[in-house]
Amino acid sequence: MKTYSISEAATELHVTAYTLRYYDKEGLLPFVERTPSGQRFFKESDIAALKVIECLKSTGMQIKEIKTFIDWCTEGDRTLQQRFDMFMERKATVEKQMEELKKTMELIDHKCLYYKTALDAGTEEIHKNGKIEIPVTN
Repeated sequence: MKTYSISEAATELHVTAYTLRYYDKEGLLPFVERTPSGQRFFKESDIAALKVIECLKSTGMQIKEIKTFIDWCTEGDRTLQQRFDMFMERKATVEKQMEELKKTMELIDHKCLYYKTALDAGTEEIHKNGKIEIPVTN
């Protein structure tokens, strides 16, 4: 069984060792074992659980809410419905974020076209004089 030190786990997850220590302090890592000298060591299953934590965090979920999820996991099958509901809520949140990002990208695309046209013409005046119209998408 492969194990990881805290720095190896941090590298694997693209976070800092400080982040992992913070997660532990906040109760997100009750599954992580320690050596007799107190050093944390991470198993493959711990890395997988941390990837879920990072995923939830990337959706904007607060540490307190992630802690609740971890507690539910510890409680076992009787919390399956709560965990399912939580992921359905997260899915809706991410879908909304993606829609907002799509609108943001449309505006960025518009501005890229605007500036590319201005650069090709050597001036921004071409847009101001109304000679070229770049449609704004809504």
